[in-house]
Amino acid sequence: MTQLATVTLTGVDSHAHIFHQGLRLTDSRRYSPDYDATVEQYLGHLDDCGLSHGVLVQPSFLGTDNSHMVAALRRFPHRLRGTAVVERDAADESLDELAEAGVVGIRLNLIGQPLEDYRSAPWRTLFAKVAQRGWSVEIQRGMEDLDVVVPQILKSGVAVVIDHFGLPNGEIDPVNSHHQALLSLLSSENIWVKLSATYRSRSNLDQARCSIDRLRDAYGHSERLLWGSDWPHTRFESQTDYEAQFALMQTLLPNAAERQRILADNPATLFKIGPAN
Repeated sequence: MTQLATVTLTGVDSHAHIFHQGLRLTDSRRYSPDYDATVEQYLGHLDDCGLSHGVLVQPSFLGTDNSHMVAALRRFPHRLRGTAVVERDAADESLDELAEAGVVGIRLNLIGQPLEDYRSAPWRTLFAKVAQRGWSVEIQRGMEDLDVVVPQILKSGVAVVIDHFGLPNGEIDPVNSHHQALLSLLSSENIWVKLSATYRSRSNLDQARCSIDRLRDAYGHSERLLWGSDWPHTRFESQTDYEAQFALMQTLLPNAAERQRILADNPATLFKIGPAN
């Protein structure tokens, strides 16, 4: 990525989406937004909460056309990074173009999708390209399958980012064999977890606290935990807003030093934010 003017790092929202109603939606979408979520609105939320940076995540209903997100990254390179959705056979040239714009990872939204063999040659080729660029692979999938998916992808040598606590349907439960299998990987593998969108896993405050405790215990630290707002909370817009999610994060992370790591230090490392990037 080209050297850019920097902004003092105060905090990173690692998960948000932007779109408007004029964009072409994929035929396979599960959701069709009837409103606009603009980059200017998003930056306003960051400003109101004292956050310096954000990571835009390509929404599934826009498919692999990342052009709207890329345009925003190019407009605000000092504040934004991106996670793209790409075809499995994406060419090096297209990946390089994304990297130049500020993309730092790819996303696999596997909700409602049949699982593939991510050790197969086509997937290994894509993950190798991702690893060569120092990017991560972000996964959205329920906790009951993550213990199958994640080890396959880790074999390619990439960092893996798990969305929304892993969507555990309540709390991460070490008695559940699938949950325990994933937790057992955390201390020795390059896996990051986003503390985001408790509403998507139907987690209440106590359950979210328990999940964070179990992630922290499994890691032995909190250096690979991230926070994301999940703005604009697609399909849950009437239930929450940006300020509520930011306040929830502060409640769930009462220790100021740990909150600094999760809100600033950790995402700066993973998403290449700072003067050296």
